[in-house]
Parts: sequence; C-alpha cells; structure tokens
Amino acid sequence: MDSSAITYYDRDSTFNVFVGKGQLIAGMDQALVGMCVNERRFVKIPPKLAYGSEGVSGVIPPDSVLHFDVLLMDIWNSEDQVQVHTYFKPLSCPRTIQVSDFVRYHYNGTFLDGTLFDSSHNRMKTYDTYVGIGWLIPGMDKGLLGMCVGEKRIITIPPFLAYGEDGDGQLIAGMDQALVGMCVNERRFVKIPPKLAYGSEGVWKDIPGQASLVFDVALLDLHNPKDGISVENKVVPENCERRSQSGDFLRYHYNGTLLDGTLFDSSYSRNRTFDTYIGQGYVIAGMDEGLLGVCIGEKRRIVVPPHLGYGEDGRGNIPGSAVLVFDIHVIDFHNPSDSISVTSHYKPPDCSVLSKKGDYLKYHYNASLLDGTLLDSTWNLGKTYNIVLGSGQVVLGMDMGLREMCVGEKRTVIIPPHLGYGEAGVDGEVPGSAVLVFDIELLELVAGLPEGYMFIWNDEVSSNLFEEIDKDGNGEVLLEEFSEYIHAQVASGKGKLAPGFDAEMIVKNMFTNQDRNADGKVTAEEFKLKDQEAKHDEL
Repeated sequence: MDSSAITYYDRDSTFNVFVGKGQLIAGMDQALVGMCVNERRFVKIPPKLAYGSEGVSGVIPPDSVLHFDVLLMDIWNSEDQVQVHTYFKPLSCPRTIQVSDFVRYHYNGTFLDGTLFDSSHNRMKTYDTYVGIGWLIPGMDKGLLGMCVGEKRIITIPPFLAYGEDGDGQLIAGMDQALVGMCVNERRFVKIPPKLAYGSEGVWKDIPGQASLVFDVALLDLHNPKDGISVENKVVPENCERRSQSGDFLRYHYNGTLLDGTLFDSSYSRNRTFDTYIGQGYVIAGMDEGLLGVCIGEKRRIVVPPHLGYGEDGRGNIPGSAVLVFDIHVIDFHNPSDSISVTSHYKPPDCSVLSKKGDYLKYHYNASLLDGTLLDSTWNLGKTYNIVLGSGQVVLGMDMGLREMCVGEKRTVIIPPHLGYGEAGVDGEVPGSAVLVFDIELLELVAGLPEGYMFIWNDEVSSNLFEEIDKDGNGEVLLEEFSEYIHAQVASGKGKLAPGFDAEMIVKNMFTNQDRNADGKVTAEEFKLKDQEAKHDEL
C-alpha cells in the first residue's frame, strides 16, 4: 500500500494517507491509484462511493456528489528503500565511501515534486560529516556509501529513513541516546554536542512530515581518520645515488589541489621552487613524511589527509577537513653538513704537477643545477675562466674543487649552497639555496709564489741591490726607477711576479712597503729585503 501526500490548499499542508487501506472513502481510494507525483486530477465521486445517504453532519449533505481537485505531492511505500541513481562517475575510482569515512559534499535537497528545501551550493560551503555512524539521517548514511570522489548521484529517501512523521522535528541523535534508561518522573539535564545535534548547519525547518527527500549529491572529498599519507611515484630517475633524509634541505616544485582537482596553490605560478628543511616541522606533517626518500629529479604524488594537513580549520583558500594532493618535482636537495663532491673523469698520463693555493689557473666549465638546467658555460662564451687559486676569486666550493688538479684533467665538482651562493643565490642567474654542478677542464697552470710573496728572485740576490736600482746614484729611488728595474728582472727571468694579479699594482705595493716614511722615495736606510729562503727574497 502506498502512502500519498495530497495538498490541502487552505491549510498550507498536505493530506497524508495510505491508499487502499480503508483510510479514505472508497471513491478517493480508487481515484488515487495510478497517479504520478505532480499529477493533478479532477475527481468526481458519486454518493455510494463517498458518504452515501447519510452524508457528514453539518458538512456534507446526504446523497452528495463530491468533487476533488487533487495534486499529488509525494508517494512512498513502507517497503521502499533508498534509491540511488548515479548520473556521473569518473573513470578513475580508486576509493569509495565506507562506514566511518569523513566526507565533504555539495547537495541540492528537494521534495519529490521538485521543491527545493535546502542547498549547500547556496551557502557556498560543503556539507562535512562522518558516514555510517549516525551523524546523518539513515537514508543519507546508506545513500552515500560506495561513492567516488567526483561522482554525482541522486539519492531518494523515503520518510521513514529521513525525518519521518514529524518532519525535521524528529529527535536528534543525542536526545535519542539521552532518553534511554529514564524512569517515569526522572529529571535529567542533557548536554548534547553539535555532532549529535544539528552539526555545523543548524536545523532545517522546512521539511514537512512524511516527506520523501531527493538529494542531488556531488562528492568532493573523502578520508578516514585512520588514513596515513599516500605516495605514488610518477617518475623515478634510473640513477638515484642518494635519497632525501630527515634534516635535508629540499628545493621542489609542486601543484597543490583538492581531491576534486581544484587548484589551491602552485610554485610554478610563482616561477620559483619551494625551499624547506624536511623532517623538522617546517611543513605540514604529511609533506614532511611524503618528501622523505625522494631522488633528485623524481616526480611523485603525495595525498595528505586533513589530520596531517591543515585540519578542521583549513587555511586561506584550503577548506577545513580537506584532503590535499601535491604533485611534486624534486629539483635538488642537500644537507647542511655536506661538503663538495669531486669526480675525476679523465687524467692525462703525466699528472704530476697538481694545482695548489696561489697557482694561476685557466679552465673551461659548464655550470648547471642538479636537474641539468644550464646556468653558464665558458665554452659557449669562447674564452677560459682565469683565477688565482685561494685568492677568493671564486666561491669557496669551487676553490676547493680546483685543488690538486693537473693540466688536461676533467672533473665534475658538486657544490652545496653553503659553499656556493648560499640562500640568496645570484639574482636572475643562480637560484637561492641551489646545489651547483661544475664540469671542469683545466687548460693551463702557472705555478704561484710561496704564501705571502708577490715577487721572488729566481737567482741569487745582488749584494748591491739598492745601488743597481738607483741608476742615477743620488741615493734615492723613485717609483719609476723601481718599476723599471723590477720589470727588467722579470723579463730576464731573474725575478717572478705573482701570476694572475695586476703587475703594476704589485710593483706599486712593493715600492710603498719600502717607502716607510711615505715621502715618495726610498733611501738606502729604508731599503730592506724580506727573507724566507735563500732564493726567495722579496723586496
């Protein structure tokens, strides 16, 4: 037997009755059979199928023919169950709603006649709840089971699995529990938390008794409080010599989306990596865990449940209780305790003369990031890079990487940022906190001078050195005389200036050191040699 809801226009409420169970006059019982929701019928009932020869005292005269204008609003049967119609389902459905899952969904709630009584879309906020543990009406608890994220379905719920005879005035779950075990005349003070009352949405006040409900549901998100993170490797380089560990510093790109694909953040849109330590609480717990064990160049998807993300409150444009999906690309990582790494690829047969502090070097290099991005190349410029080793002309890591190298040798030097360009990098050229890779070929090595010397003698020093410099014999040496003499010694091979520096500046500094009273000339009394070894005397 079906139950029908028929509109009483003057009462602003429906007439609710079971059909065929003797609750109506015989003519109306017959007239309602076969009607559809929203169907309107004009029904004429003869007296013998209405109130007969007796009528209804003071209301319906005897032998009256009755006319009814009937609009069917709702229909259900006591044997009905929840009806589910899925009208969209994504191709990929790795997980469906199970009992005790927490879900976020949008819905439009209507009656069978299409009248809207509520909509989460109008509030611009999802409905967030647990499934299968009594937080929802029973029909909704059943109707949501088995849904995929992105799925859209229509759930039709008979009133005895919804708000029953009283409509939305039925007992809330907390009161249902609180009344159990009470005695007659017992008095209780009952405190009911929102989750056992009307939740974050408050109470609906527009659902009549015995109403079937239709929910058009779009599932945006689901997780279980027991969930951990989920990691899916998309691209893993074949050569993975090192994997990230707690305490490492990572540079990576990411796209951050919700489970339904809504983008909430992207490092690509800022055109810079996200740089952070991992395993030390600098990022949300789920990312701290998900970034462990990655290779340089690896791409992976990390799915983070809200209790390991931004929780019930969310942040910015991230809703509360949202599952987060991060598609990451690891650019590089290092540890603050790292030193440089040197790998020699080629050494010539004669590799006996090795570079040391003070040597003048000419070399070619390609500079790149760990992901292979080329930063600079002397080969492309068509000229060598020239430095004095140990003079601070290159970053410390490069200075270290060029030592003990012979002419013709080829090597790769990997430099962590604290031995490179640090957190600041070089604006427009080298990203901050970047690990650098230099492929080097040493082309020329000019031996430097002993530490602390800018000029040395290759032969024995003349005992009459001052007199040789003072060509005019006036007992005073001017800068011009001094410079001419030193350059002559270098040209003849008797002396040597430190390679890689401005020769005139060296000579001027040597003269200044001798000109102790700074009067622009050097006298015999001022003139002294700096002793180190017999053949290494400097002015």
